[in-house]
Amino acid sequence: MKNNFKKCAAVLSAAATTAVITGSSGIVTTTAETEMTVFPYTIEGENMTDATFWDKIYADEFPGFSGKGFTYITNDKASFEVTVPEDGMYQLSARCVQVLDKGGRMQTISVNGVEYSMTVPYLDTWTDIDLGVIRLRKGTNEIAFLNKYGYLAVDTVTIKEAVFPDITQADSVPCDPKATPEAKSLMKYLHSVYGKHIISGQQEIYGSGHTIQTTIRYDKEKDICVDSDGNEYTIDRDSEGLDKDGNKIYWHCIGDDGKVYDYDEQNRGYKFVYYDQEFDWLADLSGKYPAIRGFDFMNYNPLYGWEDGTTQRVIDWVKNKGGIATACWHINIPTDFANYTPGDAIDWSKCTYKVNKDFKIANAVKKGTKENEYLNMAIEDLAEQFKILQDNNVPIMFRPFHEAEGNPSTTSDPIDGSGAWFWWSQDGAEDYKALWNYLYDQLTNKYDLHNILWENNLYAWSEYSAEWYPGDDCVDIIGWDKYDTMYNRHDGLTSGPNEDCNSSVYWSLKDYTDNKKMAAITENSTIPSLNNLTTEKATWLYFCTWYDDQDKFISGENYNNPESVKEMYQSDYCITLDELPKDLYSNGGSSEPEPEPENHYGDANCDGKILLNDAILIMQVIGNPDGYAVGGSEESAITKQGILNADVSGNGDGLTNKDALAVQKYILKLGTLPETE
Repeated sequence: MKNNFKKCAAVLSAAATTAVITGSSGIVTTTAETEMTVFPYTIEGENMTDATFWDKIYADEFPGFSGKGFTYITNDKASFEVTVPEDGMYQLSARCVQVLDKGGRMQTISVNGVEYSMTVPYLDTWTDIDLGVIRLRKGTNEIAFLNKYGYLAVDTVTIKEAVFPDITQADSVPCDPKATPEAKSLMKYLHSVYGKHIISGQQEIYGSGHTIQTTIRYDKEKDICVDSDGNEYTIDRDSEGLDKDGNKIYWHCIGDDGKVYDYDEQNRGYKFVYYDQEFDWLADLSGKYPAIRGFDFMNYNPLYGWEDGTTQRVIDWVKNKGGIATACWHINIPTDFANYTPGDAIDWSKCTYKVNKDFKIANAVKKGTKENEYLNMAIEDLAEQFKILQDNNVPIMFRPFHEAEGNPSTTSDPIDGSGAWFWWSQDGAEDYKALWNYLYDQLTNKYDLHNILWENNLYAWSEYSAEWYPGDDCVDIIGWDKYDTMYNRHDGLTSGPNEDCNSSVYWSLKDYTDNKKMAAITENSTIPSLNNLTTEKATWLYFCTWYDDQDKFISGENYNNPESVKEMYQSDYCITLDELPKDLYSNGGSSEPEPEPENHYGDANCDGKILLNDAILIMQVIGNPDGYAVGGSEESAITKQGILNADVSGNGDGLTNKDALAVQKYILKLGTLPETE
């Protein structure tokens, strides 16, 4: 053990010396003992493996490149390797020229065989471009530029440890200045756990899904509802009606537990919808219920509205179960809108929430139009239900007009809505934002509803996706719906459910709002794995798995590995129903005292881990203070907090070689931090 320690110390000194000498050039330290890359690391394009050498592109010269020349991605891939001590996230950039396409050219990069594509704009001078945050695995990694669309000229490529923004800067108060105390309290709690945990969620089925037939019958002679065991049920006398044969019947009866049963003409008995099917499955698997329950208010609709008890289930979940409620709004419009008269009730089969070009979105917010008359009726129906929630002191996270943009545009106009699959996005980003703002104004100002946290559901196909964001003053939380396949993944796996945490999407959404809003996975098929979330630092606020139907999103093993779901629900990182604070809606979260700050001794670079890189940074500070001391010229210079963390030997005496050695001892399990005599 002592010999190993001496070797490690020698390697550290060599690595630190190399880093000090080379500075930001990041030459790889390739000793037999470590073979670790020192970051930031830069490689000349022409020095990559299999790279072709160019000093001009055919007859055109592009002066200003570094080194002897550059590489032009025309045929085979050009690659290089870096070696890292642990799985982690790294920032990739390149100095490039792209003169083939003035509209932008797709470039594909491979990291350990997993491909990423991005559009590189037209560049006729050498320009540094950001190629995104990539995940590297412990050990040696290959980064390659592929000629799938290609023709990118690469002068240099740089890779460095990723630096993430402080997500605690996200808003902690609702955008509605008149938000109810309960809404404020919920928002405060969400912010308090954001970045530290992920909140579990599950969508319930709506309508008549998961129908369970019972033996309950209406006994006309005795005027009672009774099952085969002789148990009686309370008749909802207000639901009296006639069945298809003209016989008097009551459409609803109620059990002692409050469960509502609906009359089924086909079976001449009563049935109920098993709304808890997915929730009970999760409890059987993990012993835990999700903290968030997803609802849908599509049934309160001026076309075919029916009472399926959604509002009362929201109240029960929040008031009696102590959970958090979120809701979408698959609001339908008439399929044949041209021949529809506002106020007419029509069969649900003649309605749609899909694209319908007869319905003009610009007209929907314009007084005096048929579209506006219809939208106002729909908002009135919704407001009636939200008023019931507000009167019961129930806040709700509301996600209307979800999945903005849909697919990427299919035309030259990137925000024209041509990729939409819902009617509210079909006419483009500007009309979509006007629709969102109209709804916000109607609910908050006309109907005086302030129990809502507003969730805007976006995509991240390109830089233009940000154009669909309605604005900070009418959005509390931004969200993304995760329905990726086994082939669109970045965790290195090639089979099984896609447990990718989609960190690149997460940081794209955060960029849309300048880090001002919390970001959530508002719908998902596969839940991200615990390892992927924590390794990639994709600190999503919550996930909410869609319900089981033909696609068994939660219980089907093609979408979710039961062991992964169980691990997530039982982990300290995931918040479940039983872990929500009792005063969730009255005090912004737990009334227990704040935990003591964590011990970060040895974490010189403040990345939450204690690794050889921390010892190297200490040595860099000592050997090259101009570059690596606090305020130094290097991007990876130590911070004031890093100094406090790194002073582990003879506390208070500043950084010395003893601090670097103490960190090494700790890594080798030969000592503790701070170092004791």
